[in-house]
Amino acid sequence: QVQLVESGGGLVQAGGSLRLSCAASGRAFSSYGMGWFRQAPGKEREFVAAIPRSSGYLYYATSVKGRFTISRDNAKNTVYLQMNSLKPEDTAVYYCAADRKALGTWTYSAMDYWGKGTLVTVSS
Repeated sequence: QVQLVESGGGLVQAGGSLRLSCAASGRAFSSYGMGWFRQAPGKEREFVAAIPRSSGYLYYATSVKGRFTISRDNAKNTVYLQMNSLKPEDTAVYYCAADRKALGTWTYSAMDYWGKGTLVTVSS
């Protein structure tokens, strides 16, 4: 089974930046749609950003559009989430997820594999 490992989380002040990475195992990474989700304390997991296998279109939640950028490097089996202009509301555990079937629906239930998450804390 595919394993996903996130890294890059930490503590940052409002207005700062962080870059999250998600390293995937296996040789079929390039065929997966990839996404980032997050879960704040006491709240449900929500969609943040997604990138299809073709990288043709990028998708973002309205709350992060213009501040976050998702990208992928298939040669490194890695997906990135560059987060700029961070706000306290961005505080959450960020999860990397893979859509093995490349459905492109970017819903929670559509994702087949999940990482264990990396914590991002934004102080005011």
